[in-house]
Amino acid sequence: MKSIRLSKYLTVLLITITPFYSCEDYLTVDPVSSFGPDYVFSNVQNATKAIYGVYSALGGDQGYGIRISMYYAYDNDEMMGQDPGTADNERRDIAHYNVQPSNTQLAAPFNQLYRGIERANLCIYYIPKMDMYSNGSTSEKNELKRLYGEALTLRAQFYFELIRNWGDVPAQFIPSSFTTDLFLEKTDRDLIYDQLLADLELAATLVPWRDEVPAEERITQGAVRALRARIALAAGGYSLHGTQMTRRADFLALYTIARDETKAIIDAGRHQLNPSFQAVFKDAICGQTIEPNGEVIWEVGMTGGSSATGDSKLGYYNGPRANGKGNSALRVLPTTFYAFDPEDTRRDVTCAIYNVDASQNKVATQLNSIFDGKYRRDWIQPSAFESNAQYFGLNWVMIRYSDVLLMYAEAENELSGPAQAYDAINQVRRRGFGKPINTPDASVDVPAGLTKAEFFDVLMKERMLELCGEGIRKYDLIRWNLLGTRLTAVKQEMTDLIAGNPPYENVPDVMYYQPNQPTLNWVTSFYDPAPGVPPVGATSVAWRTSTIQVTLIDVLAYAFTPGKSELFPFHTTSIDANPKLVQNEGY
Repeated sequence: MKSIRLSKYLTVLLITITPFYSCEDYLTVDPVSSFGPDYVFSNVQNATKAIYGVYSALGGDQGYGIRISMYYAYDNDEMMGQDPGTADNERRDIAHYNVQPSNTQLAAPFNQLYRGIERANLCIYYIPKMDMYSNGSTSEKNELKRLYGEALTLRAQFYFELIRNWGDVPAQFIPSSFTTDLFLEKTDRDLIYDQLLADLELAATLVPWRDEVPAEERITQGAVRALRARIALAAGGYSLHGTQMTRRADFLALYTIARDETKAIIDAGRHQLNPSFQAVFKDAICGQTIEPNGEVIWEVGMTGGSSATGDSKLGYYNGPRANGKGNSALRVLPTTFYAFDPEDTRRDVTCAIYNVDASQNKVATQLNSIFDGKYRRDWIQPSAFESNAQYFGLNWVMIRYSDVLLMYAEAENELSGPAQAYDAINQVRRRGFGKPINTPDASVDVPAGLTKAEFFDVLMKERMLELCGEGIRKYDLIRWNLLGTRLTAVKQEMTDLIAGNPPYENVPDVMYYQPNQPTLNWVTSFYDPAPGVPPVGATSVAWRTSTIQVTLIDVLAYAFTPGKSELFPFHTTSIDANPKLVQNEGY
């Protein structure tokens, strides 16, 4: 278990938030208590519980427990969402861009994000007005400042998630009880971004670094700065306006913010890469412990114990099946598997090419059935092998230090070229290959002398290899204005793989492994088209097959429409509830 889990406070704090009401469904906070703000914000303990109430809006089925993390981020050029089968007007249609305003998976996450905003607005309004904020003891003032910074950061994350999925959205920065008109028009996303960036700049002065407070799942200064960098890159990138992908004229100023914030984290030395890529996910996330190096800068704390409102379905909805249990809904594309160098240790963490049978032995799957491996049922401790549960308390990783290094490299390259960006990307690569992180190594380092464009191409691939399955790739491609281009390209790449065209001429048709083993022991190579006679007792798996066409190529993002699909529609209930909310183009 985590050393401190935010979830243990939730049943207390949710009865301490004053109910405020709005005419709009997505700004309504359910009436759960008669306690007023004078009570809730009367002391540090109660204010802390109020902040935990804001945190709680991140989790559960409608948050990063499944829908935002595992429905909204697909399809992209690294992974595919659940096999569409037939149109379902829910998760399958979202993944493959066949989404309609009536889609059943749109309204509740949208509403929950706004509930989080309303709770954050209450804390942001009242905490600085508390007498203790100015006149309390040093410890009281420091803790209240931290709570204020956390509220600003959480509100920024809620708005960021709304913007990257819906574009311009109604924005409110004060509690609903103080507004005169609850029917809000859309606010230009650039204005919202500017507010969030200003809020996070303030929050960074209020929130401590990770090594200044107990190890837990709360936001620390590294998370504030990393989120500010991520938002700055999104604000400075392309986004859909009407039917056109455009970017702000001042995008270089936003890249400067991203460069400066990531550099501040790097220079502070409070966060480091874990020497083992596997340990980040197997030992820390699936092992439910705090990652000791600070690589996991921010993770969404989940409750554990089968709660649709505060837990996650990580390890159930995704990853390999175990003992016939699980969905295995997300699949890594075969081109992603072959994008990894054979010596890259990240490949076999990211790509799980097996299910687990009733005897707890690994059964290999085919090239068209590679599951995302960072959240695995068979890595969860205690073992989830016999459990019929769908919730295992696995936290969703929001930001890792490797992403900070790669954001720094991207921003520096955009602003000044790659000269000062090599070390950051090479640290990530060296760790991926199991090399000493801070020692130059020509065998894995990015070669010097690249142009800005060449370095960007390398970085674009490196972000896929490092961050695959973490809900980032689709939004990267959108802000680079490459989503449609890459979706088309990866389909052609998979076509070339089936045909054995370069660079896939050495992909075998059949792979062999030793069956009935608790570890997956391949006895032939992924890079040898003529493996020869396999050892006695080996079992064959059809590897490069034409089924890739019908199971992946034909269905990947099959309904994607440029100039429309980069954003979701607003759900019909949201439009009905607010007469001033205008539907997004094309819906």
